[in-house]
Amino acid sequence: MLTPKCSRLSLFPCSYPLLCSPLTVSSTGSAIFQRQTLLFARFRRVLPLKLSKCVYSFGYLGVSGRRSGDSMDSFRGHSTNRLVPVSSMEDTQDSDKSAAPPLEDDETSVYNGYRLPPIDIRNIVDAPPTPALSFSPNRDKILFLKRRALPPLSELARPEKKLAGIRIDGNCNTRSRMSFYTGIGIHKLMEDDTLGPEIEVFGFPDGAKINFISWSRDGRHLSFTIRFDLEDNTSSKLSLWVADVETGQARPLFTTSEIYVNAIFDNFVWIDESTLVVCTIPLSRGEPPKKPLIPSGPKIQSNEDKNVVQVRTYQDLLKDEYDADLFDYYATTQLLWVKLDGTTKAIGPPAIYTSINPSPDNKYLIVTSIHRPYSFIVPCGRFPKKVEVWTSDGKFVREICDLPLAENIPIAFNSVRKGMRSINWRSDKPSSLYWAETQDGGDAKVDVSPRDIIYTQSAEPKLGEEPEVLHKLDLRFGGISWGDDSLALVYESWYKTRRTRTWVISPADRGEGARILFDRSSEDVYSDPGSPMLRRTLLGTYVLANIKKQDGSTYLLLNGDGATPEGNVPFLDLLNINTSEKERIWESDKEKYYQSVSALMSDQCDGDLELNKLKILFSKESKTENPQFFLQSWPDQRITQITNFPHPYPQLSNLQKEMIRYKRKDGVQLTATLYLPPGYDAAKDGPLPTLVWSYPGEFKSKDAASQVRGSPNEFAGIGPTSPLLWLVRGFAILSGPTIPIIGEGDEEANDRYVEQLVASAEAAVDEVVRRGVTHPNKIAIGGHSYGAFMTANLLAHAPHLFCCGIARSGAYNRTLTPFGFQNEERTLWETTKTYIEMSPFMLANKIKKPILLVHGEEDNNSGTLTMQARNLIFTGNSERFFNALKGHGSLCRLVLLPYESHGYNSRESIMHLLFETDRWLDKFCVNSPDSTTDPKSCGEMEKAAGEDKFVLVGKGGSSNPEEDSEHDSFYSMPRSSL
Repeated sequence: MLTPKCSRLSLFPCSYPLLCSPLTVSSTGSAIFQRQTLLFARFRRVLPLKLSKCVYSFGYLGVSGRRSGDSMDSFRGHSTNRLVPVSSMEDTQDSDKSAAPPLEDDETSVYNGYRLPPIDIRNIVDAPPTPALSFSPNRDKILFLKRRALPPLSELARPEKKLAGIRIDGNCNTRSRMSFYTGIGIHKLMEDDTLGPEIEVFGFPDGAKINFISWSRDGRHLSFTIRFDLEDNTSSKLSLWVADVETGQARPLFTTSEIYVNAIFDNFVWIDESTLVVCTIPLSRGEPPKKPLIPSGPKIQSNEDKNVVQVRTYQDLLKDEYDADLFDYYATTQLLWVKLDGTTKAIGPPAIYTSINPSPDNKYLIVTSIHRPYSFIVPCGRFPKKVEVWTSDGKFVREICDLPLAENIPIAFNSVRKGMRSINWRSDKPSSLYWAETQDGGDAKVDVSPRDIIYTQSAEPKLGEEPEVLHKLDLRFGGISWGDDSLALVYESWYKTRRTRTWVISPADRGEGARILFDRSSEDVYSDPGSPMLRRTLLGTYVLANIKKQDGSTYLLLNGDGATPEGNVPFLDLLNINTSEKERIWESDKEKYYQSVSALMSDQCDGDLELNKLKILFSKESKTENPQFFLQSWPDQRITQITNFPHPYPQLSNLQKEMIRYKRKDGVQLTATLYLPPGYDAAKDGPLPTLVWSYPGEFKSKDAASQVRGSPNEFAGIGPTSPLLWLVRGFAILSGPTIPIIGEGDEEANDRYVEQLVASAEAAVDEVVRRGVTHPNKIAIGGHSYGAFMTANLLAHAPHLFCCGIARSGAYNRTLTPFGFQNEERTLWETTKTYIEMSPFMLANKIKKPILLVHGEEDNNSGTLTMQARNLIFTGNSERFFNALKGHGSLCRLVLLPYESHGYNSRESIMHLLFETDRWLDKFCVNSPDSTTDPKSCGEMEKAAGEDKFVLVGKGGSSNPEEDSEHDSFYSMPRSSL
C-alpha cells in the first residue's frame, strides 16, 4: 500500500517496562486424568539479581542483533552427536564461566525455580545491544541512545493498575513496563559526512532512566524525562529535563521539585523553539481512592433497548465504579505552559487529555480529551471523546466535536466510529484543519457511495463559514500526504477486497480534477510503487518532497521495498506526477548486500530539493555482515560510512542462509529461509534435527500468496527468544515458511484453514528433507501467538510431519473469542463449523506428539489472555488446553511465566523459556527415534503406560480406524521419502 514515508527518524517510545518460580506442570502421558485440576506452584524462591549487563532492545533507528566476544568452533561431525545435554547453570552472566555438570532430568530438577539455558545460547542473549539513532531537525547532529539488554523480573513484578484497557504504574504515573535509555551521546555530522567526537549528555544523577527524548524545533535542545528505582522496588515519578545540545549540559526544566509528568497518555510537546506544553500530575491531587468495603450496589449491565453490540474480546477493562474512580485519579492531567527560562502557567482545567497537537504556525492547539460515561465492555479508546481548538497559551477557541461512547462499532473490518475522525492540521498550511466523516454510519457492511468525505476548515472560521468538502471516497479513508495548494495525495483502502487506491488532488480546487494515481491490491507486493518521501518544512512539519532537475522539471521521490521473485531490491524512483513516468536514481545491490533508504538528509531548506544536492541515509547489510549506516550524496554519488557497530554474535558470523522456494500441492509458490550452522556440510555431516518456526497469513488470491517477500541478503537478526538461537546447538532452522490461507472470490480464507495449513507444512517438510539437510524424524514445529495456534493444529492434523511442538502465548479455543479473531470477522454464530474445526482444543484427543505450552500469566493480548475468567476459576487458554491434553494422556508440559505479558521481557523469564525449549528439543527432537514407524499404523503408535494395548496417534485413542472419518485425509500414510 502506498503510504507516506517520513524523511525524519522519529522516536517510538518503548513500553516494557519478586521473583517467583515459573509455574510448570507436565504430563508424560503415563496416566490419563479426566478431572478438572487446579494448579499451584509448589516451589517459589528468590534469586539474586545482577544488573550490570541488562538492557532493553528498542529505540528509534535500531540495529537488530547483539554482540558477544566468544567464537563458535567450526562445525564438525553429525550435529546430533555434538548437542550439549541440558545442564544446570549458575545464575551468572559472565560468559567465561563454564556450566555446572548436567542435572539428571527427573521430576525434581525440572520443576524447581528459574533455570538457565546452555551458555552458548546465554552468550548471545546477554550481549549488549547496539544503540538507537536519532537525527536532529537540521540533520547536523546524531544521537546515540544507549540501552540495556533485558530487564530483571523485579521490574515486571511492580504493582499494576489494569484500567480501561491499559496498564498503569501508579508510582511513576506512566504506562507500566516502560523501557528506557541509560545514556545519550551527541555526535556532530561534519562537512565530510564523518562523525565528530561524542558529547555525553550529563548533569542528571547516576542510575537515571531516560524516556521520551525529543528535539526542540530548532535542534538546539533536547527534552526528556528521567526516573529512578527506589529501595522498595518501586519507581519515582517522572521529572522533565532539558539539555543543551552543544555542551551536553542537562538540567531540570521546572524550578520546583513538586511538578511531575503524567505520561498515561500524552507527555509533552514543543510548540516553538523555547516553549513546551507539559502534561503534569495536578498539584491538588490527593491519595488514590480507597475501595469501599461494601459496594454501593450490584453490577448491572442492560440491553433493554435491544441494541446490537458486538465487541471483540478485550482485556483489562473497568470492572466497577471504583475502577472508574481509579482511572480518573491516574489519568487526569493538568496542562502546563512552560518556557525554557522556567516561566510556568497552568492552562485549561484538569481533565483526561489524550493528545496535544500544536498547529504548524504555533498559534493553536488541537486538544483531545476523554470523559464519562465510561464503559465496562470496551477500552478507553472508545470512551466519549471531545476535540477542541485552543490558542497555544491555553485560551479556548471552539469545540470541534464531542463524540459519544462508541460501544457499538461493528466488528467487520473497516468499520469505524461514527462522526468526525482523523482530525489534524494540514502540514502545508499555518493553521488549517482537516478530518474525515463516515457516510455509512461507520458500518463496513453498509453499501453506500461515498463512504467517507474529507473536510477542511480554518482553525477560527468566520461566522457562518461552513467546512469545505476536500474529497469524497468510496473506500475507507487512510490518510493524506500534503504538498501544497496544488498537490496532495489521498489514500483509501478496503480490506475485504484488499484494494488500495491513491488519489492526486489539488486542495485549492477542493477536489476538482482529482484522479487516481495508483489502484492496486495491497497484497500484490510486486506492483507496490513505493511510498513518497517527505521533507521537513521551516515550520517543523513534513510535506511531499519535490525533487527538481536542472531543466526545472519536478518529481516526487518514491522509496520502495522493490519486491521481486528473487527477493526485495529497495529503490528510489523519481515520479512525474503528470505523466506517471518513473526514473530510478538509486537501487540496492542485488548480489551480496541488502540496502534500504532510511531518511532524507538534504531537506533543511524550504521549497523544491535540487537533485544534484540530494543526500540520503541508508543501511547496508549482508547474510553475515550486521547493518551499518551510510550517507550518499549527489551528484557524485559519494558514500560515507557513519557507523561501525561490532558483529552482535561473532560465533555465528559464518552461519549459512538461503531463501528457498517450493510449491504446495495446489500450485501455490511458497518460500522460506533456511539457516544452517557455521561449517555445516550436508555431504559430510548428514541431516540435522530441524526447528520449523512460522506464522500463517491470509490472502485473497493465489498469485499474491505466491509472491516472494523479504531478501536473501538480509542480516540474520537474532532476538532473545529467536529460534535462530538453536543454530549454536547444531539445529537447522526453517524460518518463516509461508503458510498462506487463501480465500478467493466469495470464499473466506478460514473456510479451508486446516487443509491449506497442512498442505503448506507438508510442502516445507518435503523440501528440506529432499535437500538432505533435515532428518525426517527430527523435525520440531513452533510458533508464537497465532503461530502457537498453528503449532497445535499441525500436531493435531499432521502428526506424521513433526516429532514435537513448542507453542508460546497461543489461543487454542476460538469459541472463547466469539466475535472474531485474527482476520476472521464472522462471529461464532455465523460460522460455527469454522470456529470449531479451527480450534485445536476441540482436537485435544488427537494430539499425541509432545507439546510444550508456554504462556505469560499477565497476557494482555485480546485473543490469547491467559485467564479468561481469572476470578472465577483457573480457565486460561493454555491452562484449559493443557488440562484437555492431560485428560487424554497426551505428552505435554505447561510453563506459566509470572508477570509476563503476551511477549516475554525479563531476563529470568526469557532464560527459563530458552531452558525449557532447549530441554524439549533435546528430549523429543534430537533424541526422537531415527527409524520410521510401522506405516500400517497410519501414524506413530505409543504404548499406554500400564497397558498392553497401543493407541493410534491422531485417532484420539480410538482402536477403531473408522472413527473420526471427517479428518481422515489429514492422517494419511507417512510420506514415501520417510
